[in-house]
Amino acid sequence: MTMDVRAVLEFATATRGLSLLLQAVFNAVIPDHDADAFRPPRTEEPLYLDSSVEWLLGGLSHWDAEHFLFIAERGYLYEHNFAFFPLFPIILRGLAETLLWPLSSWLSVRGRLLVAVALGNTALFLLSVVPCMRSDRRLALLSSLLYCITPANVFMTAGYSESLFAALTFGGLYLLEKGFTFRACLALSIATAARSNGLVNIGFLLYLPSLHAITQIRVYRTTTKGHSKVFHYIWAIIRLLLTSLLGTAIIALPFCAFQYYGYRTFCTPSVSLEQIPPALVSLAELKGYRVPDENGPPPLWCMRPLPLLYSHIQDVYWDVGFLRYFELSQIPNFILALPMATLGIMAAYAYFLANPELCLRLGLWDTGAHFDKPTPGMFNPRVFVYIVHSTVLLVFGTLCMHVQVLTRFMASSTPVPFWISAHLLLLNEPLLHRRKTSNPNVQLHTHSSNGCQHTPQNPIIALLPYFKSCSSTTQGILGYFLSYWVLGLALHCNFLPWT
Repeated sequence: MTMDVRAVLEFATATRGLSLLLQAVFNAVIPDHDADAFRPPRTEEPLYLDSSVEWLLGGLSHWDAEHFLFIAERGYLYEHNFAFFPLFPIILRGLAETLLWPLSSWLSVRGRLLVAVALGNTALFLLSVVPCMRSDRRLALLSSLLYCITPANVFMTAGYSESLFAALTFGGLYLLEKGFTFRACLALSIATAARSNGLVNIGFLLYLPSLHAITQIRVYRTTTKGHSKVFHYIWAIIRLLLTSLLGTAIIALPFCAFQYYGYRTFCTPSVSLEQIPPALVSLAELKGYRVPDENGPPPLWCMRPLPLLYSHIQDVYWDVGFLRYFELSQIPNFILALPMATLGIMAAYAYFLANPELCLRLGLWDTGAHFDKPTPGMFNPRVFVYIVHSTVLLVFGTLCMHVQVLTRFMASSTPVPFWISAHLLLLNEPLLHRRKTSNPNVQLHTHSSNGCQHTPQNPIIALLPYFKSCSSTTQGILGYFLSYWVLGLALHCNFLPWT
């Protein structure tokens, strides 16, 4: 393990511990808001340690986390539960029934699931940090440290699937870059079992093998002649098509399988209301939740030519659709998402200014000179596909989703917001460059007198005592990251509007 990786993992561990501590404090000090959120009744008798675990970790179970915990405990009972994909609840239940099974005499299933959330998301967050550490060394170190204080921190800590999705997505993209295409497809496929936007990762599978195929064709053009050249061309194209088709099918398979499971659950149900606990049936009647009932008529969406339950839920339960959130009453939510949107726009704009020809050619043609001597850092040609991916997420999230979700949506799906933030800090903060300042205490690396490198100093921690003397760029970026990091814990963990 390199010193940079060790430093990042230590910082990530510290931020996870501090997050768990602060959510417990905020949850104890601030009274819960009476929000109109999903709150199913408890049907299991509490055991000895349940009240203690609820007091310590109850802040991790609010808002959408309650859906994941309910699914882990009861399975997919209500129709709108199918908005939440199954991998994270499966992992939670697996931890509760294996690693935490010795506690079953003192903790109910609910209590063990809360402990599983704390342990599981901590481990998953640590796994998601390391794949972010690619590109040049300084940018990799600083962007990974910024990821540890992500503005979406509370969603990486609470019972949400963001940490799981980030670990699988970043790991899968790392494997894809290294040429391990099949392993990458498996990781990205599993990511689609965690969140629906894993389907967008298909774009990487289509782009990177295409880039590799074009590079091979350029090599064959200069090294082979005659019929052999034509054969190599055809083989490169066939291999590209097979890789793209098979990889797309693998990544999309969990989504399709989950939609089929939803169709079978509600369109051809095999359970009746008598098999469901009465308290949960009463909640369904009170809130208008649909439950599967073999004695009742099937829902109308079952009759559609393409009966996708996920699309029906987003439309009916969450009112998600093109421009549906563009209302005056939603201005505060647009303001909440504005910093993350700004980072995405700045990344795309700066990259286009640095590589206009590359962008116009989609990074696919005349790439030899670029890749033989690549530009280091943020403007490396290999970053192009990440910029496109980030921009697609930004446009879709702004136009078609609840816009306040944009922060966690992008922070768990792409490393670009952290790369551009680190790039701007390195570009505009003199304290990060020893040669530009008389203060030697703030630097990315320390060196001994014989030139051997010691463990790198954490520049985020080093900058904080000098925050007032930092550049306005640094104040803006660190202020955004840290304020959202803390505010998210304080508000979300008490059912206040931070979703």
